[in-house]
Amino acid sequence: MINFNSSGREPADRTPRPPRTSDEEIIHAAWPSVTSERSETERLERINREFETGFRELEGVGPAVCVFGSARTAPGEDEYEQARGVGRALGEAGFAVITGGGPGTMEAANRGARDAGALSIGLNIELPMEQGLNSYVDLGIEFHYFFVRKLMFVRYSDAFICFPGGFGTLDETFEALTLIQTRKAADHPVVLMGGGGYWPSLIDWMRDHLLAPGRISAQDLVEAELADGPEDAIAAIYGGLGHA
Repeated sequence: MINFNSSGREPADRTPRPPRTSDEEIIHAAWPSVTSERSETERLERINREFETGFRELEGVGPAVCVFGSARTAPGEDEYEQARGVGRALGEAGFAVITGGGPGTMEAANRGARDAGALSIGLNIELPMEQGLNSYVDLGIEFHYFFVRKLMFVRYSDAFICFPGGFGTLDETFEALTLIQTRKAADHPVVLMGGGGYWPSLIDWMRDHLLAPGRISAQDLVEAELADGPEDAIAAIYGGLGHA
């Protein structure tokens, strides 16, 4: 028998409480300790409204690049300044910049887009910590559900630039690679930016533990391209999109 209290699957305290986020209400709806504030019909209507809002607000955005990265990068740090430079370079190249709308690397990329006078977009997510729409966003959309927000990243971006980050950044990066690998999404360029040994170490691990035993193909491994600076990132995006 699984001990839910020790595994972390079910809180030790089963006293009914409201969900901390809308996603928790869906994912943990069967747990006695997470009380539902809406019916299934109301929940589906809310999800549908989020899709409709995203489609309406982002329609006609034009060429855009999504930048992923840590919410914990501080202004003045090398990574923050590099992300700001990438956002500026994207704007100068004619791209809108889409981020998760939060602090850190996301803020830096939005700030760079603002520097260039380009459209700066933030797709914010309801979280119990760390997240709030940064002040460099021109078009901000609030989401309660991760899966709705993730669709907007893929649907309205021509390419992805991924800076080092935590679980969220890795999730977004690997989801993009999975969608490209399975042909659920077009071949968006995926650019892995900076971070010293962050990405090279991960690529080495994938080569040893995914490619070598045949869990992925060689083509899957080269879907993502390393870049050291804004110019490299723009060149990788142009090359991936088939532009000279």
